[in-house]
Amino acid sequence: MSNRNENSGKPKSEKDGDNMSILESIRKRTGLLVGIVGLALVIFILESLLGQGRSLFGGGDEMTVGKINGKKIDRNEFAMKFENQLNIVKQQRQSQDIDDNTRGQVIDYVWQQYVADLVIKPQYNKIGITVGEDEIYDRMVVNPMPFILQNISDQKTGQINPQFAKADGTLDPNKWKQAIAGIQGEQEAVLAQWHEGITQSRMAEKYASLVRKGLYVTNAEAKAKMVEQAAKANVSFVVKTFNSVSDSAVKITDDEISKYYKENSHEFLNPETTRKIEFVSFNVTPTEKDLAEIQKTAQNVADKLKGKSLKEDSMIIGQESENGVITVQDYTKKTMVVRDSSIYTSPVGTVFGPYNEGAYFKVYKLVGVNSVHDSARVRHILLSTQADPQGQQPPKRTMAQAKRQADSLITLIKEKKVTFDTLVKTISDDPGSISKGGDYGWFNETIGFVEPFKNAGLMGVKGNISAVETQFGIHIIEVLDVSASNHNSYKLAQVFKLISPSDETNQMVFAKASEFAGKNNTGELFDKGVDAEKLTKRIADNVKEGDRQLVGLDKAKDIVRWAYSAKKGEVSVFTLTDKHVVAKLANIKNKGILALEDVKEEVRTKAIAQKKAEMFLQEFKNAGSNPEQIAAKLGLEVKKQEGLNLASHNIDGLGHDDIMMGTISGLKAGSTSKAIAGDNGVFVVSVSTKDAGTPNSDLKMAKMQIEQEIGGRADYEAFNALKDLSDVEQHTSKID
Repeated sequence: MSNRNENSGKPKSEKDGDNMSILESIRKRTGLLVGIVGLALVIFILESLLGQGRSLFGGGDEMTVGKINGKKIDRNEFAMKFENQLNIVKQQRQSQDIDDNTRGQVIDYVWQQYVADLVIKPQYNKIGITVGEDEIYDRMVVNPMPFILQNISDQKTGQINPQFAKADGTLDPNKWKQAIAGIQGEQEAVLAQWHEGITQSRMAEKYASLVRKGLYVTNAEAKAKMVEQAAKANVSFVVKTFNSVSDSAVKITDDEISKYYKENSHEFLNPETTRKIEFVSFNVTPTEKDLAEIQKTAQNVADKLKGKSLKEDSMIIGQESENGVITVQDYTKKTMVVRDSSIYTSPVGTVFGPYNEGAYFKVYKLVGVNSVHDSARVRHILLSTQADPQGQQPPKRTMAQAKRQADSLITLIKEKKVTFDTLVKTISDDPGSISKGGDYGWFNETIGFVEPFKNAGLMGVKGNISAVETQFGIHIIEVLDVSASNHNSYKLAQVFKLISPSDETNQMVFAKASEFAGKNNTGELFDKGVDAEKLTKRIADNVKEGDRQLVGLDKAKDIVRWAYSAKKGEVSVFTLTDKHVVAKLANIKNKGILALEDVKEEVRTKAIAQKKAEMFLQEFKNAGSNPEQIAAKLGLEVKKQEGLNLASHNIDGLGHDDIMMGTISGLKAGSTSKAIAGDNGVFVVSVSTKDAGTPNSDLKMAKMQIEQEIGGRADYEAFNALKDLSDVEQHTSKID
């Protein structure tokens, strides 16, 4: 979250103006931390209720990115909203570097806003769902929602940003409530967006609650469920399973396949358009030559570091390490990363490595050894150098001014002209510790304090008072006490050299992939080429238009986009981060009843199973009328199960078979079924006895359990039903 509260880039709508009365009231009550609505909010709500990124491709022109309830979503309008939201994310992260995954989340977020406006919000309006001022206030200020905490946290570390945090890194309620400023002008659009997000969250919760509360389980239903759960039966059965006869042993004609397809076409309904992609990967990995070159470079770095000063070390590390990252960390014997035990006796300045450690060659230099107390207790006075949380007022002082002020105050404390306690109450800018006299209690190395603050205690002397600089400003720290025990801390400077293939290696692999694609540029040739070169073919089936990953492939959006414009059988080559991929569009499955040619193998399998069932039924009919007779005649085994629970779906030795379980439930004690085709094969079952058992007498509890079962599905199914009725088509892959 940006602490500058810059304009979100969105024009104020009439609805924004309507929201201002509630927003103004909130500002008057406590003040509200202005921020950017996080992606997690609406995406979390709508994904959980609607499912994510459903792509119901059904045509559409290039100027639209979808259709909802008959309304076409204009491509240019969507693109503008996408860019505006992307700018908000950039402001929030204070970075122009947005990864592909985040771009996908932003697209989904904008799309879900359309779904909310055209599918969900009309339902709220119909039944009069509203959200009150107190609810907004509570979710924003009193009990911040998780997404709010996420927005005011560092994206990489997950830690609360310093302007809202205590010294231990957790949210400081006082600082949060002090984040009060007059929200004016362009900043109101940002606040309105936050307000709208919370409002929609609460409306979704209320709607879901109404759906759940509208479900009712009758006494009769609960009693029937209790009886079913208590009832048991002793059964014997004979079954000839479908897999006991090989499919190849069953002769089936094209006419029989066609007949099964026509009679059971509903089984092949495709709810949304998908693609089937087959591909082979040509991985780009470092060669032995590459490894030798990288190791040589790392060794040169190690040689450079020998005999250099700490300042020179920093320059070398910044120049040589991956992405210019300067890494200097403290380690104990328990956490030591250097594999050479001589580090514990080596003089400061010793260089270790290079070591091949997976993704990197690493070089370490011992730059310091310190004796560290196992624990310490300090108190502090903070002289902040930060702007106020909302950026409305400049910092109280510069770092140089803070240092001069700290020096003066330390002198006054040591000369006993002022007490530490008095300065904590009158000077300190850390409201989270003022009531404790600046004291955060005992801590050790594992505490989440910033390093300089922590080290002032763990490396300090009891009674010492010093000025310490951190990202918060200058701390005047008094060491109240230290533990009697201590240990050594080893400070290591580190250089990381990424083990990656050279450009020469990458070009060589690309040439190989391109050659394969060129020689095998049709679907038929692709399959033959894969077999001839003994390559591993991967299959990604049911690929949706908005997918960004394929099985075994990250960042595959370009392949997916190609698949939705290519013709069946086309072959193309793609370059990914660490591999080159040759892909074939194997199949196109459009929404609706799939053509026989698209599902012929599936139809064949089902038609064969049906023919087996017909054959087995005739065999059973000729063999006898009970399990024993049939088993003896056909060489099968009679199986028995005592105490079979009628609420179960599984049968010992057979597995899941609802048809047999339904048959058993309907049979009376002492009766035998006719031959029936079940889920796993053809069977005949006899029920020797049935025991009604003792049903649970707690009718209220039984009703509650059933309500919980159906209530758990209600939210998702209700909102999915709304979406299905709205005829949603999504083609947002055109945007990114």
